[in-house]
Amino acid sequence: MAREAWALAENQHGVVSSDQLLRVGYTRQAIHHRIRTGRLHPLHRGVYVVGRSSVTDHGRWMAAVLACDGAVISHSSAAALWRMGPEKRDLVELSLPSLSRRRRPGLQIHQRPSLRERDLTREYGIPVTTPLQTLVDMSLRLDRSGIERMINEADKYNLVHPPQLRAALEARGGDKGVAKLRFILDRRTFRLTKVELERRFLPLAVRAGLPVPLTGQFVNEFEVDFYWPDLGLVVETDGLRYHRTPAEQARDRLRDQTHTAAGLTPLRFTHEQVRYEPEHVLAVLRATAQLLAERASQSAADAFGAPSRLAITTK
Repeated sequence: MAREAWALAENQHGVVSSDQLLRVGYTRQAIHHRIRTGRLHPLHRGVYVVGRSSVTDHGRWMAAVLACDGAVISHSSAAALWRMGPEKRDLVELSLPSLSRRRRPGLQIHQRPSLRERDLTREYGIPVTTPLQTLVDMSLRLDRSGIERMINEADKYNLVHPPQLRAALEARGGDKGVAKLRFILDRRTFRLTKVELERRFLPLAVRAGLPVPLTGQFVNEFEVDFYWPDLGLVVETDGLRYHRTPAEQARDRLRDQTHTAAGLTPLRFTHEQVRYEPEHVLAVLRATAQLLAERASQSAADAFGAPSRLAITTK
């Protein structure tokens, strides 16, 4: 009997419920005796930590599930379990696929009869909403940057990758949170065709005071999108990525470093910025154009014998 109870606790991150102890043969009197002698430490009504008073996060989440039969860890607690985001302070969030009105101190219970089997799984033996469902749930309470951080963490830990996430959202139609997630993914994976990119970018360059650039040129053995040889300016654009892999980021840094070492000024924009944030692109181009014009003017003055600051005057 004791061996079965310990096995239960070991498989449940150190926690057990009174119902489980009764099923392996303990009486209620035996349970109360172990509580009085410090061998069981109550966490919730009918849920205990075995042998010690402290509990890990996994034990805390498992105890919350045991306290609400049929519930699963969800929302911020699921995000923390999956390592995608922080949990609400001093609160475990659960979803209960029923209309039960039960309440428990320290627990936030969401009544969600619409949850389906595809939305639920187990991780570390703990019932929890899937990474996809957790992202959908959290998208309703986070701003864009918060959602993007969660998507990046989900991708980093191989929980769900952006292309898989985008495909899965297609099957969820009008579920709450889906539209917001889809909008963010669409913007971050947005790619303009070469013709559309030039059609949108070139007028911004002209408005910024730049001449018409060369396109599709090889500079320092790299093909670049836009090039102003007289100004020494190179503009590159990135598209069709949610976030770039470490190898792609390393190649981008190498390109930019090579251009800089050759005396050029490299700028990099995303297709999303060109399409959705043209005023930001214009402001950067305008400031860069002014800086390069001032630099060119100073170089010309130096070339035509402008007085040196180090010149020695004679009487």
